[in-house]
Amino acid sequence: MIAFEHVSVRYENQPAPTLVDVDLQIPEGQFAVVAGRTGAGKSTLLGAINGHVPYFTGGQLSGRVVVDGRDTRDNPPREMAEVVGVVGQDPLRGFVTDTVEEELAYGMEQLGVAPDVMRRRVEEALDLLSIADLRGRPLRGLSGGQQQRVAIAGVLAGGARVLVLDEPTSALDPTSAEEVLGALLRLVHDLGVTVVIAEHRLERVIEYADQVILVQGGGVLSGDPEDMMRTSAIAPPVVELGRLAGWSPLPLSVRDARRRSAPLRARLRDVTPPASPSQVLPGGLAAKGVVVRYGGLVAVRGVDLTLPAGEVTALMGRNGSGKSSLLWALTGVGPCQGGSWQAGDVSSKDGPDALRRALRLVPQSAADLLYLDTVAAECATADQQNRCPAGVCRGLLDVLASEVDDTSHPADLSEGQRLSLALAVQMTGEPAVLLLDEPTRGLDYAAKAALGRLLRRSAARGQAIGLATHDVEFAAQFADRAVVLAQGEVIQAGPIGDVLAASATFAPQVAKIMAPEPWLTVSAVAAGLEAVR
Repeated sequence: MIAFEHVSVRYENQPAPTLVDVDLQIPEGQFAVVAGRTGAGKSTLLGAINGHVPYFTGGQLSGRVVVDGRDTRDNPPREMAEVVGVVGQDPLRGFVTDTVEEELAYGMEQLGVAPDVMRRRVEEALDLLSIADLRGRPLRGLSGGQQQRVAIAGVLAGGARVLVLDEPTSALDPTSAEEVLGALLRLVHDLGVTVVIAEHRLERVIEYADQVILVQGGGVLSGDPEDMMRTSAIAPPVVELGRLAGWSPLPLSVRDARRRSAPLRARLRDVTPPASPSQVLPGGLAAKGVVVRYGGLVAVRGVDLTLPAGEVTALMGRNGSGKSSLLWALTGVGPCQGGSWQAGDVSSKDGPDALRRALRLVPQSAADLLYLDTVAAECATADQQNRCPAGVCRGLLDVLASEVDDTSHPADLSEGQRLSLALAVQMTGEPAVLLLDEPTRGLDYAAKAALGRLLRRSAARGQAIGLATHDVEFAAQFADRAVVLAQGEVIQAGPIGDVLAASATFAPQVAKIMAPEPWLTVSAVAAGLEAVR
């Protein structure tokens, strides 16, 4: 279905090609997972499938990309759209109409599909993605998972036989992510649709993969998932635990790992997991009775929240539970109809300008913080505004993404690289309270580990850190406490282990495999095994 023949891609002003002599075959009806470090070239590989690279991105592509018999050299993206449907990380940015049914029809209108065929395809797409009950709903009123399914239905209705998705679950809670992946698997298994998905959170997709495509150093390795995971430096917790325990064949799902875990659980039964290294210090943030309303919708209902200095607190909950609204309210910039809070030596009464000295937010759309022409200019400005020595911001960026060039324009960076730059800018000057909204979107495992270590270091210096996240593996590894929200209210709060281990929704992979023993992470299990040797 998809063939890359000696494909190389080089962008202007880049010192090296992004892809080099790539040969790749993806048969029809496969679920192919593309993995690789942040900035490795995954988005370029995906973009070449429908001709977006190089028609819209610029640069030079040599070699051939053939999809369902169509060579992208002879068929521009508009013609490839009849075969290839593309769904990005944020479907809302790609919507051009107001309601679900209108959005499904819009793509077909651009392709000139006959009205009677259009009506039939809309109905079929609504049924295939289980969204018939949403047909008249406004797109902006849907949950993240519903928006993703609408986006998939839209390209499917246009006749696409190949779906290309770039991190479609990165902003979704675990339940919504499962809904989207379940819809994709039905298309693969029942209709023979070919799905190519780039995803950093391999724990969500690896068990479903027919083929893993690893992008590294400009080249591509591909093969059977178990064979690829046996030696890959990029691997989800279930694979890391399997390697640690010496299981063969290597498990790719919680179910397979659970079947092999009884001896490991027995060995660790009398061992206590390592305690959190945190120490609660004076300061932090204390909020009481925070209320946020959007018209008649109450997004945050009188929430009390404490973010202790010296600790990392994870704010968790399904999409739409009020996490982002709460964080924006605390900055003094977002809407807030009630409540008060203290951040360091500044209170909510002092206003946004004063709050910014003590409290910083890295929003989901981190690129909104970047407005200068080069990475170097962003870093230099951050140093100056925070009265820090030159190089402090760049040093933070190097911890997260050292490969980013000073002369690059922020708009030319990958999603993960832009996020890393925004994080470095906001962390410069070490504010008393640091708030992060989905800080691991677009980051690979190594970058997330680097971010986690950086947050732990900042917490140890007395910073209070609150992060809203759907990344349960990151929370399990680096957070001290968890606060769970639902419908704008706090429904649970406590030590991270107590909250995650007791949750069927938010439990990380290791907790599911090792239950009822209280283990959350592979590193904790490794420490436990070392203790019983």
